[in-house]
Amino acid sequence: MDIKIIFDRFTNNKKYLTGWGLSYLIDGKILFDTGENPKPLLKNMKTAGINISDIKTIVISHDHYDHTGGLWAILKENPKLKVYACPDFSKKFKKKVKEFGAELIENENFAEIQKNIYATGSIAGKYMGRYLPEQSLILKTPKGLTVLTGCAHPGIINIIENAKQNIPGNIYSVIGGFHLKNKFKKTIAEILKKFKELKIEKAAPSHCSGNKAMKMFKEKYGENFIEIKTGEEIEV
Repeated sequence: MDIKIIFDRFTNNKKYLTGWGLSYLIDGKILFDTGENPKPLLKNMKTAGINISDIKTIVISHDHYDHTGGLWAILKENPKLKVYACPDFSKKFKKKVKEFGAELIENENFAEIQKNIYATGSIAGKYMGRYLPEQSLILKTPKGLTVLTGCAHPGIINIIENAKQNIPGNIYSVIGGFHLKNKFKKTIAEILKKFKELKIEKAAPSHCSGNKAMKMFKEKYGENFIEIKTGEEIEV
């Protein structure tokens, strides 16, 4: 499967805009999160030659601005979309999706949303001491499972273990926000150790993972470390 990095923190191509949040396009049909702002998202899609009308489904990991920011601009252009959200997203979010005429799917449990592409459904997490549900995407390919995370508020290892419980097999890669920005080196080292114990072949921390964690993952994974750059593609 092909993952296009539509929006994230870094790029090697000045034609693309960067910022906080993330947005990844899977096989040209499924958009995972929409970044913090509609302007860079739409600009990057145009630069990449992506037609919004070709997108069929949007999966929102969690109800934070840096993951929902570009959603409304997309729905304005293409309201005939399925939008996967956790049931505990805000009433305001759900009402707005419906007002655009999109099909809101409140996904509580693990579900196949397209052949070999799965949404985990709500996984309990916390943000600033408050309950925050989050879902991730799981891609099943001949190489193994690829886990896409928005911010990993439930804990990156918890998300990975949830994927393995629902789809037996090896984890080929884990891509996205690991939520390690303010963690101590010891905590990051423990997570890295767990990654290796789980035999995860490739790691691609981005967004809220933090520079310290990115550096430690890069040192540990070497050539199997994937740098997430806006405008580039990853084959999984």
